Amino acid sequence: MTQPISDLLARRRPGYALEQAFYTDPDIFRADMETIFYRDWLFAAPACDLPKPGSFVTHRIGDYGVIIVRGGDGEIRAFHNTCRHRGSILCKAARGNAPKLVCPYHQWTYELDGRLLWAREMGDDFDASQHGLKPVHCRELEGLIYICLAAEAPDFEAFATLARPYLAVHDLKNAKVAHETTIVENGNWKLVWENNRECYHCGGNHPGLCRSFTDDPTVTGIEEGATPPHLQAHFDRLEAQGYPSQFRMSGDMQYRLARMPLLPGAKSFTMDLQPAVSKWLGEVRDDTAGTLLKYHYPTTWNHFLPDHSIVFRVTPLSPTTTEVTTRWLVHKDAVEGVDYDVTRLTEVWIATNDEDRQVVEDNQQGINSPAYAPGPYSPIHETGVIGFVDWYCNTMTGRLDPVAVAAE
Repeated sequence: MTQPISDLLARRRPGYALEQAFYTDPDIFRADMETIFYRDWLFAAPACDLPKPGSFVTHRIGDYGVIIVRGGDGEIRAFHNTCRHRGSILCKAARGNAPKLVCPYHQWTYELDGRLLWAREMGDDFDASQHGLKPVHCRELEGLIYICLAAEAPDFEAFATLARPYLAVHDLKNAKVAHETTIVENGNWKLVWENNRECYHCGGNHPGLCRSFTDDPTVTGIEEGATPPHLQAHFDRLEAQGYPSQFRMSGDMQYRLARMPLLPGAKSFTMDLQPAVSKWLGEVRDDTAGTLLKYHYPTTWNHFLPDHSIVFRVTPLSPTTTEVTTRWLVHKDAVEGVDYDVTRLTEVWIATNDEDRQVVEDNQQGINSPAYAPGPYSPIHETGVIGFVDWYCNTMTGRLDPVAVAAE
C-alpha cells in the first residue's frame, strides 16, 4: 500500500462498498487483526462443548492459540496454548478431555486452572508459582463462551445484560452439539459478514433457505424509525408469553437481537418446514416464534429456534480466506435417530453455507480485478451491510493511530 489506512478510511464514501485494499491488502488484514480481533470479545464455542471437568477445546485466532477448559470446580477458563517452559503448544487436538494439561515436549504439568504443578529437575530456587499458564479473558453467557485476547478487555457487561434474558429461554446450558461443520471461504472476512447481513441475494442463491426464511428487509436489515406493525405484533405476542423478542441493538451497532418470524407455515429451518427435533431445546413452546437472530461483531451470528439452535463462528485466516464453523445444538437428552435425524436437521444450512461460500468467493474474485470500483448499497435491502461497514470503519478509525499505522 502507498497510503495510510487512516486516509483510506477518511475518504470512503458512505453507503458504498469499501475500496479494493480493504478486501485484499495484507497490511489492512494485519491491522484488522491487531485492531479488532486481538482487542474485542470473540465468540469461541458453546459451553456444551465442555461437558465435564477436564474437557477442553482449542482455537486459533491469527497469531494466538488458545485452550478453553472446564476446571475441576466447573468453571470455564481460557489460556494461551503455549508452555511456560520453552513455548511448545500444550494441546494439539481440537478437543479432548484430560485430568491435567501436560506439555508434550518436557512434560511440564499444569492444573486445569492454569497453575504449574510439576516441572522436572528445575533446581532448588525454581518457583513454580511464577510459571503458570498465561490467562485469556473468558466469559460464559447463558451457554456461550466468549474470549478476549487483549491485556485489558473492553466492557462485556452491557452486552451480557441485554442478551441474557433473550438467551436464557433457550437453555443452552442443557444442550449438546448434534453436528459441526467447518468450511473455508476464499474471501475476506468482511465479505463473509457483508453477505450475511442482507438477504438481497437470497432469492437467487438459497432455494432451500427461502422455503422458511423471509427476504423481508425489515427482518434482515437494521431497523430505521418505527417498527413495522407486522413485526411489532409478532414481538408483542411473544413477549406476552415471556419470550424476549423486541428489536435491540447497541448504539455502535456491534450487536443486535430480535426474535423474527419465519415465513407462514414454517416452524423451523427444514425442507418440510416442520420442527427438526421432537425434544425441544429451551422454554419456547410457541412453534410460530420464528428465530431469535443474534449477531455480535466480529465473530458470530446465531439462530435460536424453539426446537434447536445454530451458532456460527467467523475466523479470519488470511486477507482472502475465512473459516466459518457452524454447530447445531439440540437438547442434551435428545436421541439421534429417535428425536432427530442429523441430515434433516442440518441440510438447509449445510446447503446455505456452501451457497454463501460460492457467493463470497465470486465476490472476492471480482474485487481482485483492477476494474473493481466500489458500488452503492441498496438503501432498502442492504441497511444491515451499511451498518456493518459503518461499524467496521468507525471502529478502525477510532482505534488506529493515524501517525503510527501507515502501510508501507
